[in-house]
Amino acid sequence: MVHTLRDWLDESNISVARLHDLLTPEHFDGPIPTLRRLREQLNGVGLTWELAEAVADVCFPTETGHEARARLNHIKVLWSAAGTSPTPASHDPAYSLIEAQQRTIAALEDLNRVRQAYEVSEQARLQALQVATVLFALLGQSQAQVAQLSRQLDSIKTSRNSPPVEVEKAETRLDRAQQQAEDLRLQLARAEAERDKAQQVADLAARQISQLEDELRGLRPAADTDDTTVIDSDVVLPDQRGAVDDDALDQVDMALRRARDVLDREHEAVREAAVDVGWAEKAQNRIVVGEASSAQGGKSSEGLFGTTPDNSPTSGVSASPTALSGGSSTDRVRFIGAATRRIARGLDLDEIVLGLCRAAAPTFSEEILVYLRDPLPVGDERPMRPFVLRLRRTERMRTSDVPGEEHVLVPDSSHVSAAELCEVRQGGALAEVLRGVRPVFGDSTTTHTALTELLGPDQPLDSGQRIILAPVRGRRRVIGTLVFRRRPERHAFEQDDLQVAAQLATHTALSIDKAALYDQGAYIADELQRTMLPDSLPQPTGVKLASRYLPAAETARVGGDWYDAIPLPGSRVALVVGDVMGHSMTSAAIMGQLRTMVQTLAGLDLPPQQVLHRLDEQARRLGENRMATCIYAVYDPITHRITVANAGHPPPILLHPGGHAEVLQVPPGPPIGVGGVDFGEIGLDAPAGATLLLYTDGLVESRLRDVWTGIEQLRERLAATAQLTGPDHSPPLEALCDDILDMLGPGDRDDDIALLAAHFDGIAPNDTAYWFLDPEDAAPGRARRLARRALARWDLEELTDSVELLVSEVVTNAVRYTERPVALRLLRTDVLRCEVADDSPRLPQQRRARDTDEDGRGLFVVNRLARRWGATQLSGGKVVWFEIDL
Repeated sequence: MVHTLRDWLDESNISVARLHDLLTPEHFDGPIPTLRRLREQLNGVGLTWELAEAVADVCFPTETGHEARARLNHIKVLWSAAGTSPTPASHDPAYSLIEAQQRTIAALEDLNRVRQAYEVSEQARLQALQVATVLFALLGQSQAQVAQLSRQLDSIKTSRNSPPVEVEKAETRLDRAQQQAEDLRLQLARAEAERDKAQQVADLAARQISQLEDELRGLRPAADTDDTTVIDSDVVLPDQRGAVDDDALDQVDMALRRARDVLDREHEAVREAAVDVGWAEKAQNRIVVGEASSAQGGKSSEGLFGTTPDNSPTSGVSASPTALSGGSSTDRVRFIGAATRRIARGLDLDEIVLGLCRAAAPTFSEEILVYLRDPLPVGDERPMRPFVLRLRRTERMRTSDVPGEEHVLVPDSSHVSAAELCEVRQGGALAEVLRGVRPVFGDSTTTHTALTELLGPDQPLDSGQRIILAPVRGRRRVIGTLVFRRRPERHAFEQDDLQVAAQLATHTALSIDKAALYDQGAYIADELQRTMLPDSLPQPTGVKLASRYLPAAETARVGGDWYDAIPLPGSRVALVVGDVMGHSMTSAAIMGQLRTMVQTLAGLDLPPQQVLHRLDEQARRLGENRMATCIYAVYDPITHRITVANAGHPPPILLHPGGHAEVLQVPPGPPIGVGGVDFGEIGLDAPAGATLLLYTDGLVESRLRDVWTGIEQLRERLAATAQLTGPDHSPPLEALCDDILDMLGPGDRDDDIALLAAHFDGIAPNDTAYWFLDPEDAAPGRARRLARRALARWDLEELTDSVELLVSEVVTNAVRYTERPVALRLLRTDVLRCEVADDSPRLPQQRRARDTDEDGRGLFVVNRLARRWGATQLSGGKVVWFEIDL
């Protein structure tokens, strides 16, 4: 019964994944089975009768009620003969194997993830330790500089001849050195905190690694690992020998900047590693209004770089909402630096806008609204009219409703009443503010009118300087605007806050431009890759085809892998898979050129080795280093033979009807583009029911395994899949391709993957008739008689008149221009196909004959009566063919 259901799916060309998408709740009493459960049931594990009815309904939607009942009654006999439904999944040995396999894969994925987290946290610990060491030494030097500058200042002040300018310079240097010493203490404390946090994350990851390795030790041998970590930090101890001048202080500032950058970078890495291993700090994730612990100089110990709740401090300025209210210019500069880094980390539009909102709220304002142009112009593209702004994201904070925590700010997830869309009217107040580009307070009449136009008339607006409207200008034009709002209990914006808003808007615009260009490049890459590969595969006689393509990664969407299937004369088909080195637009362009060349050479009906030889010559003409691998196979469904030539490509795998999978011993040959080397070919039997798999090295080779290990694993996977369907039934191609790609685990996607599977049905000898006709006047008559006898043998007498007429016309044209015997062949498959081959290279052309012409009407008749017809030029002549529906 399982085989019958599989045959229905194969007959309808529906994969299991496609079946899962087509199933509806009406097919089942309960929920729709998961895709994994559906595959188990279609392999005989826990199959239900309602699933059989659902498969019949999906595969044959046009059948009448009577036909559907007859089809189900046929398999109902099989169901009743079983006496009961198949073994429940939980008691089936195959199910236990599948469960064990899934647990193993999950454990390997967890182990890989935790190992990466351990390596990241351990590297961060070593970085923080080295930074702390440098900062400790630098702090000692800085304290010595303060002492030296203090003595210099005292000496200058006691000297009567010292000009006031020298006194002022000495005081400035001393203040700067004292501030540097203070910053060094803060950065040293932060480095030690980062080191402790990374140590805790690494310890937790190490314990998890030990547990996972214990779990997997009985399943596979442990891989040897090299735990040696080499750290090369950018933070070095500056040379402070000699007098303390401005250059020496500049070196300290540079070391401080590098320390902050290293600690910021490692902080983000440790935070991601902590998420991977499930580590969490004990401190609560919240922000308190007006709460500031006393620290050095009366400043909060949280720090302006703490734009995320879990970020460690990098200075002594509070990250609470009051931090920028009445703060110094240094506070604002540090906030802008932290916010800029957070915005710049985003790769797409949503990440950039999210980074802006999380950086600004609540440190700069309790509410931010981001409006961007819709559609967003890219590069030099002229923007569309009208000018429409769309609300892309809002971030708003409110006080907590929890009793006793009214002073705590929490995210407000309630709906924002601001308008979703706004059309900017020419000459309006909003257009005037956007043209000015500079941020403005909401207290002026023009700005108030612009905000009403943007947010809607129902949106309440605060009075005074509690709202800022900041236009977002990209490289060439305004692409949006930002709205910052503060709560009534907080200090209003100050004049310097306009500069902060301008910096936020500028960096957001630059990042958005970058993301838009990146998205445009990704779209172009996707379109290029899609157009380089075939839209659909042909359906040649006697063979079924299925294919897959996977890019190497989301960041490398184009590559040089391709596949193709090319119909050839005589009902043959050429199967091609190739791989151009690299993952770039250049690789994709070269791949497109090579694929076109292969199609052209295949049309000449050359032997496989000649196709690769000429392809190699053409590739060398394209330029230097145009290297590629390619495998070219020609399948003949009549002789049940396949001829293969290889150019440095992984060998194909043949799945025999009995379930045995064999790696074909094909002469490897050099890659395309080497030049000056011959290619060999080999002919092999391809029995009916066999399946051939062609693939690129991305499927079998990765950082975790070599190519031959991957090929052996692929062969074993094919054999195991064939065992599930039984020795008398080959696995469906679509399901087979899905199952092959399921074998890819973590770290197995280093290269793009092209996969082409061909199931050989062949053409039976009794469905073929073949004759040679001498080029004489009696040849058309003899061809008609031979065709009549073949049709009678196949019980197709109703086609006799049409076939005799068409055969007579095509044979007449062949005899007229040839001097050697003409080959006539009839093939009976799902259609009746007639092929006439001769040695004349002249292709027939259809034309409209005049009333006085004695010829020129034969191809017109063929075109009217045949289902399809065509002519193919060969290296030694041509083949003219036509098809008629049975």
